[in-house]
Amino acid sequence: MVRILRHTLLAMVLFGGGVAGGVWLSSRSGQEWLEQSPVSTWTRRATEEVQSRLPQAEPRSADVVRPSNFIAAVAEEVGPAVVRIDATRTVSRVANPELFNQPLFRRFFGDQIPQLPQEFQREGTGSGFIIDASGLIITNAHVVEGSERVTVHLLDGRTFEGEVKGSDPVTDVAVIKVEGEDLPTVTLGDSDRVRPGDWAIAIGNPLGLDNTVTAGIISAVGRSSGQIGAANKRVAFLQTDAAINPGNSGGPLLDAEGRVIGVNTAIFQRAQSVGFSIPINRAMEIAEQLIKHGRVDHAFLGIRMITLNPEMVERLNRDPERPTTLTVQEGVLIGQVIPGSPAEQIGLREGDVITQINDQPIRDAEQVQQMVEATGVGNALTVRVIRDGQEQAFEVRTGVLPTEP
Repeated sequence: MVRILRHTLLAMVLFGGGVAGGVWLSSRSGQEWLEQSPVSTWTRRATEEVQSRLPQAEPRSADVVRPSNFIAAVAEEVGPAVVRIDATRTVSRVANPELFNQPLFRRFFGDQIPQLPQEFQREGTGSGFIIDASGLIITNAHVVEGSERVTVHLLDGRTFEGEVKGSDPVTDVAVIKVEGEDLPTVTLGDSDRVRPGDWAIAIGNPLGLDNTVTAGIISAVGRSSGQIGAANKRVAFLQTDAAINPGNSGGPLLDAEGRVIGVNTAIFQRAQSVGFSIPINRAMEIAEQLIKHGRVDHAFLGIRMITLNPEMVERLNRDPERPTTLTVQEGVLIGQVIPGSPAEQIGLREGDVITQINDQPIRDAEQVQQMVEATGVGNALTVRVIRDGQEQAFEVRTGVLPTEP
């Protein structure tokens, strides 16, 4: 029906066009006749019927932001609250002065050239963002680690001396304080609501290029520290393909509305467009403790672990130096018990296989780490293990993770 009407309308339009070229239609009476004629009435109704069946375009509003412009809007709004952090630290090393490397000295001294200590200043650059008008800034712990002087640069040209309020290498979060007026701040989002495929915008200072903006999507959530090659960290990371480079560390990862959802912290050096951010909810938990106490106490069990699967079990059972044979196909093998740790004190041993904690099945080492961390310091866990083919249960109270390895 629609096709027939379209053909009819086409004929009418062509016909009307021919008539419109005549003199008689230029008169008012001729125009009125055409509008009131049965043919014209039928054509108008047919046109309205066809248009009612065709898809209608949504009205455009001048106030609607085009999809290509929202990144620019976010950068303009958030950029002033993103800072560059220059951290200066003294590095000591033993070096051979060039003088002693000359052939004349080598003839007399050979390899017994004096080793002279040498100190020099090293500067590192990172990023951060202001979370409070009082001058509190979040960045990465590795940006300010060992620093003797921290300088904070704002986009508006102002420079401040920063004070490190606290730094937590376990989560790679640090807080800096500056004294200033009319400081711009960011808006925090909710990283628990982030989904793979959501927009992601990074702002930072890669390679010294201030306030660089890159964009992409959230590639994945909940990446464990083991998966990204940072087994000593206790964070479930956000993964993004927004470009992150050296100098971006500590800068914000933003959603499409310009709210901070993560703290950019790491990249895969052997890959492109694979970066990782600390979820902002986790970062703020750590920041609050750093602001209040200057440190963060992490729960500690005192074991080194290996995730078991059938292939790993088969390989371990082929090891002639193993005193016992594993009888389970999954769980977490205790590879080492740290001397003096809570695990040693309650009797856990190397070779035990953890199968449950607090009646929850255990399948990988990251799960154990997450449960220990969530339990907090000084709280009890019921750990079930398989030892020599027999199940045993232990109650262990977590300690405080040592600051030094």
